Amino acid sequence: MSETSARLLALLSLLQARRDWPGSLLAERLEVSPRTVRRDVDRLRDLGYPVRASKGPDGGYRLDAGADLPPLLFDDDQAIAVAVALQTATTSVTGIEEGALRALATVRQVMPARLRQRVDALQVTTVDRYADSRRIKVDSEHLIAIGTALRAREVLRFDYTSPRADEDAEWVPPRKVEPHHLVTWGGRWYLVGWDLDRNDWRTFRVDRMLPKTPTGPRFTPRELPAPDVSTYISSRFQGRNQWPCRGTAILQAKATDIARWAGRDALVEEVTDTSCRLTLNGWSWTGLAANFGMFETDVEFINPPELKQAARDLATRYLAAAGS
Repeated sequence: MSETSARLLALLSLLQARRDWPGSLLAERLEVSPRTVRRDVDRLRDLGYPVRASKGPDGGYRLDAGADLPPLLFDDDQAIAVAVALQTATTSVTGIEEGALRALATVRQVMPARLRQRVDALQVTTVDRYADSRRIKVDSEHLIAIGTALRAREVLRFDYTSPRADEDAEWVPPRKVEPHHLVTWGGRWYLVGWDLDRNDWRTFRVDRMLPKTPTGPRFTPRELPAPDVSTYISSRFQGRNQWPCRGTAILQAKATDIARWAGRDALVEEVTDTSCRLTLNGWSWTGLAANFGMFETDVEFINPPELKQAARDLATRYLAAAGS
């Protein structure tokens, strides 16, 4: 990369990181003269970047939002992807929370107003950190419609499929819901909202929703029956399947590796960089003990006592089956 090109990229990065830059400070940061800064600003303008200059002793430069920004000329789907990826980035990589928020602010700052409004409509809450790999695709236009109604606090009308997951599922009568939160859980998108017809809180899978226009009247948001949306959605999903047996063990493996195969009803918690706490459900204690063994790593059974006894019984049975 040439010295001029590298300097232009550095200048552009500085302009995106801060609203106003005095010309003298830019020159100092780039280790060039104020005259070189002026020439580089002109080059950025030639490339389509709307850099505004102010005159006077305190004069400087500002990168305005505009429609002709070559590296940031997003179509709608790309804008949605950037917003979602940055908002949910901390679910796959730890330690980047602040960086992801700053990146989202930088991208938003230089977007045209139309795209900025669509990105602002998507406010996503990610609940589980170790989602499984069975991702369900959703229509980006449906996400936009839901996010827009949520942000505007307008009643959302939509068709909703029956609980059957097959492609031939029939549509049931339209629903009317006060949208509260968009949530990701276990690789799926969900809408949490107040169902006006049933007069109660409900959770809807977005891939089964078909938003309708126009939206309904504005509403005043209600308080969730939980401290926050994470607590609410966790309690709803964890209590859905009433398994007769539930046990916990420590596995000597990374939480991210175990979460890929643990299943949707499992709870995976990181203990150290190389170990995790795994909670599983089962129809019997013996079957549950056997399930912990499928991960091919050292296991320490924690609770309950029935799980530990089932592990002893299973070990005796396997030893006998293997011979002396």
